[in-house]
Amino acid sequence: LAFRLLFFHSNGFSLSSSSSFSSSSSSSSSSSISEDLFVVSSTFMAPQSSKFNDSSVSVDFHYTQNQTSQNDDAKCDIFSGEWIPNPLGPVYTNESCPEIEDHQNCMKNGRPDSGYLYWRWKPKDCEILRFDAKKFLDLMRDKSWAFIGDSISRNHVQSLLCILAQVELPVEVYHDKEYRSKRWNFPSYNFTLSVIWTPFLIHAAIFEDKNGVTSSDIQLHLDKLDETWTDQYKSFDYIVFAGGKWFLKTAIYYENDTIQGCHYCPGKNLTELGFEHAYRKALRLIFNFMTSPEQKGFVIFRTATPDHFEGGEWFSGGTCNRTVPFKDGEVDLRDIDRVMHDIELEEFEKAEKVGSENGVVLNLLDTTHLSLLRPDAHPGPYRTFQPFAKDKNAKVQNDCLHWCLPGPIDYWNDLIMEILVNR
Repeated sequence: LAFRLLFFHSNGFSLSSSSSFSSSSSSSSSSSISEDLFVVSSTFMAPQSSKFNDSSVSVDFHYTQNQTSQNDDAKCDIFSGEWIPNPLGPVYTNESCPEIEDHQNCMKNGRPDSGYLYWRWKPKDCEILRFDAKKFLDLMRDKSWAFIGDSISRNHVQSLLCILAQVELPVEVYHDKEYRSKRWNFPSYNFTLSVIWTPFLIHAAIFEDKNGVTSSDIQLHLDKLDETWTDQYKSFDYIVFAGGKWFLKTAIYYENDTIQGCHYCPGKNLTELGFEHAYRKALRLIFNFMTSPEQKGFVIFRTATPDHFEGGEWFSGGTCNRTVPFKDGEVDLRDIDRVMHDIELEEFEKAEKVGSENGVVLNLLDTTHLSLLRPDAHPGPYRTFQPFAKDKNAKVQNDCLHWCLPGPIDYWNDLIMEILVNR
């Protein structure tokens, strides 16, 4: 199976003073942005709808000095739980946030249902508090954060920007030529937030155009980190990084600038090493860098998230039409996602021990299971504006990997707040 990526990009849209969701017509000033793919087959679920309550838009949830959402007697596994109904809905709308890319702006693009907005993540054995944007900005005064990874990391940073924008609008101070890496500043707090696009985090030669059309196989150097992020690393106080899906793509593997083998390269007379080999080596190299004695940052490692394509892949008619979450136990990870997740947990556990010895704070943000349960919250066909306006039966490309904004990815920030508070 040959894996390809879909690239797309948007520069955002105008800020509105309205607090309701907007699906009004608007021309996109988008060029192209990157990203990912994949296939899943799962089962059933009935639709549920709900309406947004404007009066519920709020971000001011305060922590006291001694307050914690976890029991004093035992640590709670905040990554094990279920999605439960949340009548309050999201803390921002697609009109109160200027940072939503058109391809994740599901309401503006005409998605007809809104039930996916009214669920919240509930760990089994404790409650977690909603992300407090004002408190976060106060804590991060004169600090800098970086989200390092692929387009899911960019999706995540846009979610965080949308929440923080309810307190103060971010000012974009940098973007690269392709608009894949960006940096924002919150002037009143001297807080800087960056996203660095590096889908492998190790050195890679990628031969794909903005539409994901491949002209040659990826050349992946398993013994070299990508200097795009390592050259900036020491300038950040907090780092959230993730790898994952790109390692499933066809690639030629190098070490010492010499071909060692490949992943899915039939007809090339190379040793099939498999993505597991490359992903483990890459994570080990990354963790070794981050946990070395000269590094002192606060590091959060986010695990990969499964996609929810059914009936095909992104380029072969795959769709994601479900309208409610799965319940815990109704769906399992595919074998390929389970292998990837196991590698992540094994390498994190090893690195955490090294980091603690060297004074590096290493934290796990395990988004795999809670994301698996949300097949209902991807853009699907609504990655473009009004895809069925001219033909209600039109065959359109679906995005079943990235997340609508607002959407369940917002709750990843609740988990980050939990990690910060309980450290």
